[in-house]
Amino acid sequence: MNRLNIEEPTDTPGQLLAPGVRHAIGAVALVALAALALLGLWGAPPDDRQGEAMRLLYLHVPSAWLAYLAFFVTAVASVLFLWRRTRSMVWDRVAGASAELGVIFTGLTLVVGALWGRPIWGVWWAWDARLVTTAVLFFLYLGYLSLRRIPGEPEAAGKRNAIAALIAFVDVPIVHFSVEWWRTLHQKATVFNPELSAKIEGVQALTLWIAVIAFTLLYLYLLDRRYRLAVLEEGQAERELEQAIRERTGDAVAGVTP
Repeated sequence: MNRLNIEEPTDTPGQLLAPGVRHAIGAVALVALAALALLGLWGAPPDDRQGEAMRLLYLHVPSAWLAYLAFFVTAVASVLFLWRRTRSMVWDRVAGASAELGVIFTGLTLVVGALWGRPIWGVWWAWDARLVTTAVLFFLYLGYLSLRRIPGEPEAAGKRNAIAALIAFVDVPIVHFSVEWWRTLHQKATVFNPELSAKIEGVQALTLWIAVIAFTLLYLYLLDRRYRLAVLEEGQAERELEQAIRERTGDAVAGVTP
């Protein structure tokens, strides 16, 4: 019978990154975010067509990239949980933690996109293929996170969650290629396009790459912290369950004592 592996690595219990690595990533992320703020607000010139609204893309693009990355990590962790040889609660926690961050970055993508769309398109929201599929992605993973809150036996619940995550991930490539498959208001990919030909250069390109690096490092730092919190939450739940069992057992013994 296959048993669920719930053991943590002995060298870094309850966390994904060693403390030194985590601190280094956090420090570099902070520096990169500060550089992004300086370049994004003052260093990079306004766009010839979009004007100052271009600066919003230094948040919009890395947010969208992080949504893709976070949901990809969730999908990979879900596959590793479903595979018997690698099944472990570690992967279930990673999947859940990464999905939470993905939902945050997807929400940020939609909000910043609306702020950008108002001066460029003249509307806050358009029933555009990219926007609609992104909104669907947001709600799919909200549903996934809600599903994770349904109590159940850990292994069975983990399998259920993993399958749901993989179903939701189907929308990720649809979101990305929507601007290629359908005629949309949304501009095509600036960097990660089919031709792999960046449509941006100079200080604007530098600022955008710093934004992507800064957000990626921030994601890694937050993933480690959210994973740690998940471990603590599980430990608290186990302690509460044990306490409830002891109280029930004590009451039962007291009830039969002559």
